[in-house]
Amino acid sequence: MPDTENRLYLYEAIELRAEYDARVKTLKALLPEARENRARFSLRRDDDARYRPVPAFVVDDTREELGAVEVRKRKLNNAIQRANLDRTVTIDGRTLDLAEALELRKSVNERLGELTTQLAAAAYERVVYKEDRDIVERPEVDYERTGAALESARRLFRELNRALRAVAHEVVVDFRDEP
Repeated sequence: MPDTENRLYLYEAIELRAEYDARVKTLKALLPEARENRARFSLRRDDDARYRPVPAFVVDDTREELGAVEVRKRKLNNAIQRANLDRTVTIDGRTLDLAEALELRKSVNERLGELTTQLAAAAYERVVYKEDRDIVERPEVDYERTGAALESARRLFRELNRALRAVAHEVVVDFRDEP
């Protein structure tokens, strides 16, 4: 729901950017060069068939619309980036602008995957059976320490998500919604 000046909240701007991405993809797929590229890589060739646009489809109008949507998408993306730099959030006692918080969330999410893999590896020790004795190889990382690090990263990720989601409903992006 845009504000009184028809500007978008951050979450709405992000949704509109995704819509613009979809529009660009659709419009590009309608262009004749996209059809030719698809036919070039297709296993089934229909050399005898020729295609022409239906009367309602005008290639030049589609190219013009594509250019206009790409320009609006760039302007919207710039407005989102400005909003991300102008607003700050406090996470784990640190004050970050939204752009930093988004990057931190991305790196924490990657770290969660790494820690999950490490925890699974740390849960078992390798036992090699030899004649009269067993050789036990301990995991390279400590199970309890890795588990604690994983839980800490999960809490930080949750805190980041909640803060970013709350801000996305408060921040107004300097971009006018479409009529």
